Amino acid sequence: MKLKITISIATLFILFFASCSSTNGLTMDAKQPAPVYLSKNVTRIGIINRSIPDKKYEAFDVIDKILTAEGKELDKKGSITAIENLKSELEKTARMNKVMLIDSVDFKKYGIDQFSAELSWDKINEICQKNQLDAIYELSYFDTDSKINYRTISSQVNNNLGIKIPIIEHEATINTLIKSGWRIYDNTEKQLKDVYSTTNTITLSGRGVNPLKAFEAILTRKDAVLAVSKNIGIDYTYRIFPYTIRVSRDYYVKGTKNFEIGKRRAQAGKWDSAAELWLKETNNNDSKIAGRACYNMAIINEINGDLDKAIEWASKSYTDYGDKLALRYLNLLKNRKNKEIQIANENN
Repeated sequence: MKLKITISIATLFILFFASCSSTNGLTMDAKQPAPVYLSKNVTRIGIINRSIPDKKYEAFDVIDKILTAEGKELDKKGSITAIENLKSELEKTARMNKVMLIDSVDFKKYGIDQFSAELSWDKINEICQKNQLDAIYELSYFDTDSKINYRTISSQVNNNLGIKIPIIEHEATINTLIKSGWRIYDNTEKQLKDVYSTTNTITLSGRGVNPLKAFEAILTRKDAVLAVSKNIGIDYTYRIFPYTIRVSRDYYVKGTKNFEIGKRRAQAGKWDSAAELWLKETNNNDSKIAGRACYNMAIINEINGDLDKAIEWASKSYTDYGDKLALRYLNLLKNRKNKEIQIANENN
């Protein structure tokens, strides 16, 4: 009983402080610069697959395949699926005029999960000149590392008479780690623009009254690996593009009647209507109220995409009225503004 009373009191305190909070939270979209900057002048792309080992080096890879129970040719098929889907996805983007797969570039000397030696700029330039390209995408390695766990489990089933009888079930679990490594050579600027590694895990399991039934899960491994390989290629396409994330913000909802009404308008999605009330409070004789109103005006301007105005209002909230939240928010806005400038420069 004492424990129940303690929990109830704690719950009441949480509800009380939540109801007394001076701010509410919201989320909004914010654009981020592309992880990889590739000039707009780069519109013709070649893709090479250097993850496939030369025949004379395959002996090194055979040991790895035996130890990890890899299916024959699975690495090769996975790498081809990845680059084909990278090509297909790049072709869908408006910025690319030409995307092609290139054969017969230097083979990899071994098939393990390591980057091939970088191609020389003489070699890159030769490939680009021959094929009229601006840049080269390279799949440097692609490796599937699989481990099988096998066990037996004691269980019971009902026989025809409804009597439970003991049986032994067999369970097999296969974990496959897919590792890949990529590069982007920009021949227009003679710069290595990206060196990027990925890891993806697939777990498949099967269970049955005999080992063969349990190992049926392994039969689906190839399809699962190829499905992930497809996504690896597609995902790599978008490293040269800006992307959007959700960011969290707080805004003031207490201080005057206008803040309380503004809160309800904001909750109803009428942000501009709420801002009309916050603007009135920016001239409030109470510096605390005026500071909160200026802060909220920064919020509405960020929502509407005017970062310069948002920075002005946040700065006013902090410098003129000493609002504590405003300084942190001001730095967030400046950081976001710098990223927007970076995105704009990338698009020029």
